[in-house]
Amino acid sequence: MNLNLADTFNIELPADPMQTNSRRQVHEAAFSTVTPRVPTQPKLIHAAEEVGELLGIPKSIREGIQSKDFLEVFSGAKVLEGSNPYAMVYGGHQFGNWAGQLGDGRAINLGEVVHNNQRWAMQLKGAGETPYSRMADGLAVLRSSIREHLCSEAMYHLGVPTTRSLSLILTGDEVLRDMMYDGNSAYEKGAVVCRVAPSFVRFGNFQIFAARQDKKNLQKLVDYTIKYFFTDIKSEGKEKYISFLESVAKRTLKMIIEWQRVGFVHGVMNTDNMSILGLTIDYGPYGWLEGYDHGWTPNTTDRGTKRYRFGNQPVIAAWNLLQLANVIYLLVEEAKPLETILESFQKEYKVDYLNMMNQKLGLSSNDGSNEKLITELERMLHLTETDMTIFFRNLANVKQEDSFVDFAKAIEKAFYKKEELVGTTLKEWQKWFAMYQVALKNDSSFGESRKASMNQVNPKYVLRNYMAQLAIDAADKGDYSVIEELYQLLKSPYDEQPEKEQWFAKRPEWARHKVGCSMLSCSS
Repeated sequence: MNLNLADTFNIELPADPMQTNSRRQVHEAAFSTVTPRVPTQPKLIHAAEEVGELLGIPKSIREGIQSKDFLEVFSGAKVLEGSNPYAMVYGGHQFGNWAGQLGDGRAINLGEVVHNNQRWAMQLKGAGETPYSRMADGLAVLRSSIREHLCSEAMYHLGVPTTRSLSLILTGDEVLRDMMYDGNSAYEKGAVVCRVAPSFVRFGNFQIFAARQDKKNLQKLVDYTIKYFFTDIKSEGKEKYISFLESVAKRTLKMIIEWQRVGFVHGVMNTDNMSILGLTIDYGPYGWLEGYDHGWTPNTTDRGTKRYRFGNQPVIAAWNLLQLANVIYLLVEEAKPLETILESFQKEYKVDYLNMMNQKLGLSSNDGSNEKLITELERMLHLTETDMTIFFRNLANVKQEDSFVDFAKAIEKAFYKKEELVGTTLKEWQKWFAMYQVALKNDSSFGESRKASMNQVNPKYVLRNYMAQLAIDAADKGDYSVIEELYQLLKSPYDEQPEKEQWFAKRPEWARHKVGCSMLSCSS
């Protein structure tokens, strides 16, 4: 396979001098050279054609579903000629506590490709051990790999900044996992996903150098990142690093706003899971809001403190940016400009969030006049279990002149228990609808295009956990058709797709407490 390899990370940054694949602390280096594990019997079960095009993979190879070249390279069986695979070293705060050195424990970077003037890094997840695997085996299972592959592409088509996924390949090996960390280990099918992004550099890549007071290599990494991925920064000296933090904060803000817009919960917002490019990265125990709930987290490990719950994601983003600011301080040695950036993040989040919610409601006002309407709606959505995706999508069918009966009929499909819409709850909804009617009357800028505008920001289809679980259950039996069906569905999440209406539905009762649907862990 001839790809336009153009590596930079493993050429311009310091390498670990040790070549052995032994677990160790790696100092004064950004990466370690690693060779992917050769799988026993690889089998390609799904590929994203669009991502193949981004990389410049020839059409003949992309279309050949069992192309030998494609299968060998993206399963880890064969190293691309001219490439030098590696695993990155990084640190991070996990659940608020400094965890020290972490690194790519089960991710191996194949290299970088430049195609159509765009740079893409290719990374195999689940392709074997690295010096950073600690006590783990560096492998991944089919279950989590399906979730990552589908969600990466679903998020992209939703308009959320994200890493992409090229391929999903069975390894032919069995992997031992304790899925819920309850002592019930079992063997599962192994798999490898090829992740694609301009870069997989994280907050933690910078943190590890700062924690070790390695200012020289910290500066090298920041300069490298600006050179290739923040090319609009033209300043030098301290101003360059201040601008860098400011740009990272803006990208992170956009990502968080988009998460909140579509009801996505990452589940593990540790600093080592924060992309420096503001991309959603590391799809582990993520989830989509079924019932609208600011306190919901899909991560069983986080059920106690709910640190990474839906409503707290903006707070955690700010906290993580503070940790990055502490790193950049070593290069700037001035706190005030960094503090100003962090303060601006929180102020801008409030403005951007209200603007985003206005758009979801079909309102154009950006002067804060609808803040009470939005706050009240969030309270209302918590009164009884209400499906976020269905509520906002069907709200577009409501007209300003409609009666409350019309409104209730339009949104009734969103309620899990319609019989709860009585008494005080019903009266509260009537009050809110009256407020909404006034807002619509005072804001007629969208006019006849209001419904179309709302449908551009309120998706009809998202990758609900039960949908991913159906694909997993089928794949475990050798049926990969559900993966393809969901992949095609989620390529057009804002379109009606009437032939796929069965996927526009609340979570079924069987999935309410099912492992993989409501309970997820980091185990993969």
